[in-house]
Amino acid sequence: MKHSELYLFLPVAPSTSLPDSERVARLERELEWAHLKIRLLEERLRLERIKKYGPASEKLSDAQLELLDLEPSVSGTEVQAESEREPLPASKPKTERRPHPGRQELPADLPRVERVISCTPEQCACRVCGEPTEVIGYDTSEQLDVEPARYFVAVTKREKRVCKKCEVGGVVAAPVPARIVEKSLVSDRVILDTVVAKYSDHVPLFRQSAILERETGIEIHRATLDGWVMRVGELAVPIAAAMWRELVSGIYIQADETPVDVQMHDGGGRNHQAYLWQYGRPGGSVVFDFRMGRGRDGPRQFLGKFEGLLQTDGYIAYEGVGGPKLVHAGCWSHSRRHFFDALKLNPGDTAATRVVVAIDDLFAIDAGARARNLDVAARQALRAQQAPAVLEIIRGRVEAARTGALPASALAKAANYTLTLWPKLTRFLEHPELELSNNLAENSMRPVALGRKNWIHVGSAQAGPKVAAILSVVESCRRMGIAVRDYLGAVLPGLSGVSIQRIAEFTPAAWAARNP
Repeated sequence: MKHSELYLFLPVAPSTSLPDSERVARLERELEWAHLKIRLLEERLRLERIKKYGPASEKLSDAQLELLDLEPSVSGTEVQAESEREPLPASKPKTERRPHPGRQELPADLPRVERVISCTPEQCACRVCGEPTEVIGYDTSEQLDVEPARYFVAVTKREKRVCKKCEVGGVVAAPVPARIVEKSLVSDRVILDTVVAKYSDHVPLFRQSAILERETGIEIHRATLDGWVMRVGELAVPIAAAMWRELVSGIYIQADETPVDVQMHDGGGRNHQAYLWQYGRPGGSVVFDFRMGRGRDGPRQFLGKFEGLLQTDGYIAYEGVGGPKLVHAGCWSHSRRHFFDALKLNPGDTAATRVVVAIDDLFAIDAGARARNLDVAARQALRAQQAPAVLEIIRGRVEAARTGALPASALAKAANYTLTLWPKLTRFLEHPELELSNNLAENSMRPVALGRKNWIHVGSAQAGPKVAAILSVVESCRRMGIAVRDYLGAVLPGLSGVSIQRIAEFTPAAWAARNP
């Protein structure tokens, strides 16, 4: 708590020389501030308990959280079970039963393997006259099936030829196929499966090593698997660089950042907190940039003289980057989240509730445009018609919330955040391309957040750019609906021999254009 806030809570000795009315007014003010102080402390206590017990505890009341504190040790499973337990109202309202969506159809593009079940011999003869029956059709049903991974040894035989007549030309052999890791014990497909399993499915290398030994009987050390991954990252670095050049030459970038631990080999035994900065275009490529810190140098160097639209949260490191014509836009999801966090701390806060509802009304405008499949121009016309009135309501409710909130409370911080960024939050009225939120950028960060819990850290500072390049390719393929194994298998072998001037032909977007 700041000194200025503490000063507001210092008790004031009653002055006997003051008239009774002034003394009563002063005591009422002190009582009001005392109540506000209690609210602030309760908010902070609830926030600390939520941090202690995890996201599932957000649904719990203060009384439930207090009961958890009385337990000597509470598992995450217990917290989850408590959060999912339904409250016991005096009279439980009847809920309407949703209609069953029906049986889901299996994708038409999946291959079909038919199995015909013949009738029994008894069914092949007529029960009345005994004559053979004839097939008139089939009752057909479909089920999704799977064929477990089958490991085998691929034997490659390169043809050798010689002229038996003169034998002067010597022996010639078929060319060696390009491979991701030359002379490796495993094929490219095994290497790519390792990369995809780690960065798409978040399976750490030590677990993959154990799976390979279990399934094949071959012991391949984790360090070997790490060597495969780093080789793929090395090949992906120039691809990510080409994607970066394409991105900064465009007109719209969404950016976000997330921490990632880096294993330091300085003998200290502690990891260093580095950052992965993510820059992407909605519906297009995503580029991750690895930095050892969270300073302004990261976005400044990445963006260079970029002069398009940059959409971020309110982090100050994004200020003053790019070229002189850069337009910096804000994110309504971040603004809403601050008010929603205030509601988590004080579920009965009507001021925060009113702001969240109004922001939801703003998002509903774009949701309506998506439901009607409107293009950018039509969506902007709809925004121009409906958004100004909603924005006026939001601003009024935010200002009212700030007026009635304790300066250091979560609600006041949410209001200050929104009002400070108001010009950036309303730029979507002038720029049709802008989305209301930066959610696409945050969604691209989720695989990193999930991966951190499994592979824990990046092995070294030198490995960071290679990991960032792999993530750039994997996430870009996900956004564009490209099968990442197919893409990597088609592009990486032989890529080291490609001229740097041609690398732009091998980005996910360029490859997808050639292979629709």
